[in-house]
Amino acid sequence: MGSSWTRTLARSRAARHRTRRGSHYQEFRPRRRSKGAETTSKGDASMGTFRIEVPAHYNFARDTVDRWAEDGGRPAMLWVDDEGAGHAFTFRHFARRSRQVTGLLRSFGVGRGDRVVVVLGREVAWWEVMLGLIRLGAVPAPGTTLLTARDLLYRIQRTEAVAVITDPQGAARVDEIRDQCPSLRVGIVVGGTRPGWIPYEEAVAAAPPDEGEVTRADEPMLIYFTSGTTGYPKMVLHEHSYPLGHRVTGELWCDLQPGDLHWNVSDTGWAKAAWSSFCGPWVAGATVMVDRKPGKFDPQRTLALIERHRPTSLCAPPTVYRLLVLEPLDRYDLSSLRSCVSAGEPLNPEVIHAWQKATGVIIRDGYGQTETVCMVANWPGLPVKPGSMGKPAPHAEVAIVDERGQVLPPGREGDIAIRVEPERPVGVFREYWKDPEGTAARRVGPWYITGDRGIMDEDGYFWFVGRADDVIISAGYRIGPFEVESALVEHPAVAEAAVVASPDPVRGSIVKAFVVLAPGYAPSDALAAELQEHVKNATAPYKYPREIEFVGELPKTISGKIRRVELREREMRRKAAGAGNGAADGGGAGE
Repeated sequence: MGSSWTRTLARSRAARHRTRRGSHYQEFRPRRRSKGAETTSKGDASMGTFRIEVPAHYNFARDTVDRWAEDGGRPAMLWVDDEGAGHAFTFRHFARRSRQVTGLLRSFGVGRGDRVVVVLGREVAWWEVMLGLIRLGAVPAPGTTLLTARDLLYRIQRTEAVAVITDPQGAARVDEIRDQCPSLRVGIVVGGTRPGWIPYEEAVAAAPPDEGEVTRADEPMLIYFTSGTTGYPKMVLHEHSYPLGHRVTGELWCDLQPGDLHWNVSDTGWAKAAWSSFCGPWVAGATVMVDRKPGKFDPQRTLALIERHRPTSLCAPPTVYRLLVLEPLDRYDLSSLRSCVSAGEPLNPEVIHAWQKATGVIIRDGYGQTETVCMVANWPGLPVKPGSMGKPAPHAEVAIVDERGQVLPPGREGDIAIRVEPERPVGVFREYWKDPEGTAARRVGPWYITGDRGIMDEDGYFWFVGRADDVIISAGYRIGPFEVESALVEHPAVAEAAVVASPDPVRGSIVKAFVVLAPGYAPSDALAAELQEHVKNATAPYKYPREIEFVGELPKTISGKIRRVELREREMRRKAAGAGNGAADGGGAGE
């Protein structure tokens, strides 16, 4: 495979950091590339020649992970425990363990095409289980550990899952509803024991290795549930070619190659884990860094781990970057970073500038969905327009279209759409499983309609306006929440902001802002008025928030996206009840 395959990952400090985990010993040496390399390593020339070849048969475990495992010492993961210590795992470890997972599952009657619900935190077992299921040809349906018994019931029933693999807490919730799940035959518990459940560690260690199935590239591989903000979650069905689509995510957007250490700050229960903790980095041969510690995001721990373990690239949702820039960044050594990306929703330009000033690295936004791979991005080599999502991926046609599917000219707001005929881009989902009506509703002619609104400028850059149902119509004006939120967080008093429509008898709706204050600021009517004036000066005056409510935190999805739908519903209930404009957290303004 060539000498480049024999590189090991290492720390850039003078002293090498050695870690042990079981029988797997690895010395870490991170690949050194200058920060400037990210602007020249790809560029327009290679973007133009980029191609994804999809063979008739493909299996991520057999054809990618096993290939990397041929180099026995090639590092796949740096797993960080609750105390911050790193533990190294090679591709050979995951190849071996996933074969045993496949053997275990097959011995209990789980087979090709069977659905299996996987609910685990950032444990090494999640990667082993996912690979074992993919190798078997079974279809994993990952979920967050925050799911309730009712959530699990919905997912098990909808997928007709034959097995659940989860931790002891998840197993207890499954037991509450197990008698309502006739398809469920097998329960495997990770990290503990529970009556009636198979103990993962013991069972896998004793299982015979199984090479798995030779799967077709167009076979079902993976089901992710949508967030369900406007109804019950839909089942997004991806095929076995899906990881190949993440070459765009890993090789191009994240700019990864063998020797990189990539940290994606995400949970395992949503599609961003497949993007940037699983498929994307591993198709590129890079090593993933995983912080096991659960709980509320800790910006100080995050910065300390960057300093200690020295990842070369970072992927995080906008919320994380917004919290990080509030910390004294000059107290940490962040010099290992040469590439930083963000996705989930647009990142405010002022956060991009603050991060670049402190680290020397510009954050490059990317855009995609649970249904896709990275489809629009600020690619390496592309000049960044702060606040823009960038330009379309080289393997796809993305456009702004009207309700009839007609492509709109630059400067016109419309639906962000992806052409799926005559050929669906690699990595775009096949369908909403068991929901032909929902699938058809997202199609207009040859286009898949994402449900997001945007604008393309004269230079071909795409700009996010909001979810179709997030756009505010006030007195005939169409107002995107992001531009108002971006103006608000430019003010030093604002840590986070969310903007929604609030019912109004005269204007139909008005702009309402929910604001989380930065440390050192207190809610007051005077501050609310100051923020209103600030927005009027920063953007068109008609967009300013006529009501501001100070809150302790904003509701978010597990992926860190602001749940504006929850705030809208709260406003509708409040206005229907005839409530006033007082703020829930002791301060507010309205007019």
